[in-house]
Amino acid sequence: MGGELSYVLSKMEMLTSDHASVVSMNIFVALLCACIVIGHLLEENRWLNESITALLIGICTGVVILLLSRGKSSHLLVFSEDLFFIYLLPPIIFNAGFQVKKKQFFVNFITITLFGAVGTLISCSIITFGVTQIFKRMGVGKSLDMGDYLAIGAIFAATDSVCTLQVLNQDETPLLYSLVFGEGVVNDATSVVLFNAIKSFDLNKIDHRIGLHFFGNFLYLFTTSTLLGVLAGLLSAYIIKTLYIGRHSTDREVALMMLMAYLSYILAELWYLSGILTVFFCGIVMSHYTWHNVTESSRITTKHAFATLSFVLETFIFLYVGMDALDIEKWRFVSDRPKTSVAVSSVLLGLVLAGRAAFVFPLSFLSNLTKKTQSEKISFREQVIIWWAGLMRGAVSMALAYNQFTLSGHTELRTNAIMITSTITVVLVSTMVFGLMTKPLIRFLLPINPPPKRKNSMSDIGSFNNSPKSITMPFLGGSQDSENEFDGSENQRPSSIRALLTTPTHTVHQLWRNFDNSFMRPVFGGRGFVPVVPTSTTARTINQQWH
Repeated sequence: MGGELSYVLSKMEMLTSDHASVVSMNIFVALLCACIVIGHLLEENRWLNESITALLIGICTGVVILLLSRGKSSHLLVFSEDLFFIYLLPPIIFNAGFQVKKKQFFVNFITITLFGAVGTLISCSIITFGVTQIFKRMGVGKSLDMGDYLAIGAIFAATDSVCTLQVLNQDETPLLYSLVFGEGVVNDATSVVLFNAIKSFDLNKIDHRIGLHFFGNFLYLFTTSTLLGVLAGLLSAYIIKTLYIGRHSTDREVALMMLMAYLSYILAELWYLSGILTVFFCGIVMSHYTWHNVTESSRITTKHAFATLSFVLETFIFLYVGMDALDIEKWRFVSDRPKTSVAVSSVLLGLVLAGRAAFVFPLSFLSNLTKKTQSEKISFREQVIIWWAGLMRGAVSMALAYNQFTLSGHTELRTNAIMITSTITVVLVSTMVFGLMTKPLIRFLLPINPPPKRKNSMSDIGSFNNSPKSITMPFLGGSQDSENEFDGSENQRPSSIRALLTTPTHTVHQLWRNFDNSFMRPVFGGRGFVPVVPTSTTARTINQQWH
């Protein structure tokens, strides 16, 4: 009898737990809907954007839950860095690569790498040195070792430029957008690689060999991760082109694109590479080859499906960060020392500002030395916006902080609790304060006139087949990124080495065009491949453009 009673009670507890989970998910989905609706209503607001809106709704929801639970809880779901890195981040990074304007990205690739990789290392070094000196004087760093200080540097070197990218327009400011966007992706990858390297190295024996080993390890991770993403994208293009999957089912080719992109990320993580870089370059290759090999309906589906999934997950992350900020368990350990927590947060914010400025302006100066025309150079106003865009911290910083200073999301050490609450404070303050000022700042520094309206033409109708970015706009955007930009000289070889040295961008692009048209597209498809019914209007239009 006693055994049956205990079984019934355990069963009731399971049902209660399941019911609570269903209620939590219902509320969370309703909040996501509210974020979308309110974000739409505030679209023209001078101060707010979608990220800040989701963050504010999350904070307000956390306050309500905190009051209803009488101070026991403030969130509906438990934050997990595994959930973030394995499920939430990959679709966002993939869509970034899938929608990026490839030419602008690769034209500025050296500058992007300078900001995203070298700049992140500089910022990490400054933050690490600052916290090492200041925390010891504040009496905070007694239980922190060198590995913790280096991890703090990597945590707060990870930027979140979503707020700025929501304001910038890549058609109006292509150079600035590509730099901010590209740096954000490379920065995330560098920060995660740096953080994992810090955790794997034995920092008790520091010598010059560790530095060389780290540099070599970083180059290896960057190269192999990029190659894995490129290979995954090419494999998907070859399979879909060769098997012509869309003739039987468009669902299968869309599913194959999604699964192979995610597989590239999982393989990178399995082999201890950078999944962020892998899935980003997989997205770039898929947009250049695979997307053109699928049927017309699949192109529309993938374009909107990837963008929608990325948008929902970004909103999900900001909403949860807002709720998690009021988690009473984290703040309980620092409730008796609020001044210390505020002081630590202020120090970290100051170091973030200093670390950002220490590389943006010097590296911009170095980058400008290699540019020959004024339009290619980064103006001082654009440098200020790039500096500002990297001041905000987001979910990557929080996930890394949880990984370093908590066990399964919880900690009972006062110093670790201070670091968690300080990370939350920095994320909230930087996103709210800096994010609120982003729109006015950009409008003040870059007063942009609205672009002239284009007249409808047959070329606009056919441009849909150029890219997943827009149904009515070529993927590479405008004349400067058009596929036909070098049509007049596409088949001409550079006359001498001087041509490569005097116009490297033009020459490299021309050489790539010849190689792509002669070797890559015949094997992997891409623009010009017609997977639709041969008798359709679209097929005839594409064939005329290709031939």
